Amino acid sequence: MKPEYNIQLTPKDVLEKDFKISVRGYKQDEVDKFLDIIIKDYERFQIEFEKLQNENTRLKRELNKLSELQKRTNTSAGNTNYDILKRLSNLEKHVFGSKLAED
Repeated sequence: MKPEYNIQLTPKDVLEKDFKISVRGYKQDEVDKFLDIIIKDYERFQIEFEKLQNENTRLKRELNKLSELQKRTNTSAGNTNYDILKRLSNLEKHVFGSKLAED
């Protein structure tokens, strides 16, 4: 599901925005309205950025936990396999005895 940000402006919009000049300069109301839109957009960006940072941190912690679990599992499996092979070797020696040494 794609999140909806309600972003009204693109960087191009900001760059290309022309304010009408009145006798005393720019129309203050027009500038204020435009700046209000920019401020709202940046607030939305900040909220989304913080959410993504938190999610990123959470996912990194989860990845670290899973990596540690995998390391422990692989180490345990490696030890278990070694133990099984050692027992099998001892069993073969016991069952077949000197026949293994002759081959």
